[in-house]
Amino acid sequence: MRIAFFTETFLPKVDGIVTRLTKTLPHLVEAGDEVLIFCPEGAPDSHAGAQVVGVPAMPLPLYPELKLALPRPAVSEALERFRPDLVHVVNPAVLGLGGIWLAKTRNLPLVASYHTHLPKYLEHYGMGMLEPLLWELLKAAHNQAELNLCTSTAMVDELAAKGIEHTALWQRGVDTELFRPELASPAMRERLHGGHSDTGNLLLYIGRLSAEKQIERIRPVLEALPEARLALVGDGPHRQQLERVFEGTATTFVGYLSGDALASAYASGDAFVFPSSTETLGLVLLEAMAAGCPVVGANRGGIPDIVTDGVNGRLYEPDQPSSLITAVQRLLGDQASRGQLRQSARFEAERWGWAGATAQLRGYYRQVLEQRPLALAA
Repeated sequence: MRIAFFTETFLPKVDGIVTRLTKTLPHLVEAGDEVLIFCPEGAPDSHAGAQVVGVPAMPLPLYPELKLALPRPAVSEALERFRPDLVHVVNPAVLGLGGIWLAKTRNLPLVASYHTHLPKYLEHYGMGMLEPLLWELLKAAHNQAELNLCTSTAMVDELAAKGIEHTALWQRGVDTELFRPELASPAMRERLHGGHSDTGNLLLYIGRLSAEKQIERIRPVLEALPEARLALVGDGPHRQQLERVFEGTATTFVGYLSGDALASAYASGDAFVFPSSTETLGLVLLEAMAAGCPVVGANRGGIPDIVTDGVNGRLYEPDQPSSLITAVQRLLGDQASRGQLRQSARFEAERWGWAGATAQLRGYYRQVLEQRPLALAA
């Protein structure tokens, strides 16, 4: 197949969407597909055998890490030369809307996927009143597609309830060869401890430092567990605010890590604490589980698809202020139970490889292509 992706986020940005795309591309190319990616400028010209076309973009004022790329004639010309069998629009915003328009005007089969729960983000940026309007805009965009893929059963159900049609689950994936328990390291623990003595439990957060991740909810956990230390791995627009929130606590701001260093960080923590209640999936939780780090996540969105409370991690209730503290205390309090959670978490992660997720995606593509002649005949 010849597949053209339009994505609002790609390399060098680091997030779950980019991880999913960069892990999917090699399997598509290995299967014999030709892939063209349109994304904001700054990415390499090719990745894993796929051609990349960077589109001039401007930073989003509230979220400078996210760049809005405006479609232009060069995009249309490149798409014309590539002659795709199918267009896949990832998280349609500005560039994605251009991809939808180009697919429709050329009568190309269109798949869209939903990865970021933007309507729920609005309340964290003081714009909650716009949520109904955003849902209407998302519905108008996504209902142009023959298939709308979501990364968790909760999102499949929620999008369908909001009037978005033809929804289906794009299964999760994780790199269990990179993220593995054997990479636990005393040197990495020392780095995560910020050079302080390793005397208590090491709590770990890995991901974007942004308002919608609700990272400030971890501060009361540190107050309840004075012997614990927190390492925040990542960066983002909320970092300065978080440095003020966690001032005076046992917190290390580590910055970005990647590759083996990132995998070692996951494996070296005593508990991975992920307070966000706005996740469509929560890929970092699956990476932590693959690394054998016991996880605590919110009982919201896509996270219950990954975490079964008391079996392979702990869930907390975001509307109960003390619930996160209780969940972390329960996880850390029983050494034998924690060891069992580690094993079960790794076992769960091993069920979800990127090869399987990509095989499922290619099956969806074939389904759309096979149905298209029937739709045209009708």
